[in-house]
Amino acid sequence: MKTLNFLVIGKNQEILDTLKRIIENNEGWTAEIQSNENFCYEYIKHNQVDIVLLSSGLDEEFENNMKTFCENLDKDVKVIDHYGGGSGLLKNEVYTLFPNLQP
Repeated sequence: MKTLNFLVIGKNQEILDTLKRIIENNEGWTAEIQSNENFCYEYIKHNQVDIVLLSSGLDEEFENNMKTFCENLDKDVKVIDHYGGGSGLLKNEVYTLFPNLQP
C-alpha cells in the first residue's frame, strides 16, 4: 500500500485532532497537523507531503496562496478543501486524487 503523508491545516484544534485520528486509522496514511499558517510553507518545502488538507477557520487569501504555492512546487502536492462530512467523504476525496488506492 502506498504511504500518503498529509499536512492538515486549520484553526480548530479539536477538529485537527479528529482529522489526524481519522487519517491515521487508514493503513499507510500519516498526518501532521498545523494551525500556524506561516510554518506550513517551510514544512511542505522540507518534508514529504502528498496532500495538504485545508480545514476550517482559514481565510480565503491563505487558502488561495497555499493552492498556488503547491501548484508551483517541483513535487506533486495535492490540495483538498475539507470542511467536514465525516471519514467517508474524506476517503472519497483522497480516492478521487489517487484512484489507484481504492480497495
